[in-house]
Amino acid sequence: MAENDQAGEWIGASAAAERLGVKPATLYAYVSRGVLRRRHAPDGRRSLFDAVQVEELARRGRPRRPPGPGELAIESAITMLGADRPFYRGRDALDLAGERGFEEVARWLWTGPDAAASPSPSPHTGGPPPGDGWRASAEGVAVAVAAQAGLPRDLLPLDRLQLITAALATADPVRFPLDPPAVTATAQTLIAGLVEALPPAAPEPVPASGSVAERLWSRLCPRPPEPGLLRAMEAAMVLLADHELAASTLAARVAASVRADPYAVVASGLGVLSGPLHGGASYGAERLLGEIGGPGDAARVIGERLRGGERVPGFGHAVYKSGDARATRLFGLIRAAAPDHGRLAVADAVVDEAVRRRLPAPNIDLALAALGAVAGMVPGAGEALFAVARTAGWLAHAMEEYARHAQIRPRAVYTGPVPDPAGSAGPP
Repeated sequence: MAENDQAGEWIGASAAAERLGVKPATLYAYVSRGVLRRRHAPDGRRSLFDAVQVEELARRGRPRRPPGPGELAIESAITMLGADRPFYRGRDALDLAGERGFEEVARWLWTGPDAAASPSPSPHTGGPPPGDGWRASAEGVAVAVAAQAGLPRDLLPLDRLQLITAALATADPVRFPLDPPAVTATAQTLIAGLVEALPPAAPEPVPASGSVAERLWSRLCPRPPEPGLLRAMEAAMVLLADHELAASTLAARVAASVRADPYAVVASGLGVLSGPLHGGASYGAERLLGEIGGPGDAARVIGERLRGGERVPGFGHAVYKSGDARATRLFGLIRAAAPDHGRLAVADAVVDEAVRRRLPAPNIDLALAALGAVAGMVPGAGEALFAVARTAGWLAHAMEEYARHAQIRPRAVYTGPVPDPAGSAGPP
């Protein structure tokens, strides 16, 4: 099909971007803001844009929207949020989740077009195994394991990750260089250390030669990995690797803007991620599914939550108002791996009840909870998976901040009492 098909009414992304003088990825931002209409080509592989709208926009000039309440605008070339999914440096995250491994996508986030090549295929889709750079420091892991000696055995993995990050930092004397190659090397060691310092859940944890997803599985699940569910887990890590300026990423960027080292950047992100309205939401969804013994109980449990005025976790999204495609993709992979599993039937019943009650569409937090339930993972596995995966994005944003050489310093809109012009010696 030609680039300018459909009798001139719909045009391809390249033609639309050229007419507007923008990068192709910017077109999807216009779609998410309602500026442009988009549809898929018959082959399902390309996007087409309304030629009339493109022409009108070209005549008016690029739309500009000031930051809204609570928003802070920061230029970034890492992730763009489309109508229902993120795009990593112009690549659809859903496509990457089906074709690439976590390590390859992390490098793509860090290096982008400057990489020697685009992300390479995942070992679970027939590609080469991860590189040897993803090795934890033996000394750092030993320090991090020792630091956890006095912790309660049932402590959630995310709480451990915050302590592990600080411990790993104390054992890394070369964490301070902030040039891209140095940060990339630190990032690989840091992520591997986060995983390997977690207590093993499996009797025989995966050795350091395995992929990050395989190693993380053995820390979060006591059962041997089933190939389909392991693939779903790695896809989840890809889908969660970055999400533009989410709250934890903003915290990470603020830390990086004042030249905090990569471990401090990750510690900043982890502190914010733990909030129940962010990464901790997957734990809320996990607990919701845990309350439901079978599909027939879904209506009662959801009804009791709503009658009590409680929020139903795992539904709705601040950005994706019409649905989170990441959740759809992850549910599809879980269904392909374990179509008849009882816990998947429970998750389906919850979604059906939410539809009946006209709740928002399910988000990736519910899909993460379903993955953990079907795989038999330990409590809190979903938010730990989220945290390890998002570390890749935090460090990509840190590299951008290190290159900016400018502090992020928002100003407050003061709403307190007017100061006394005559001055005051202190509080009354």
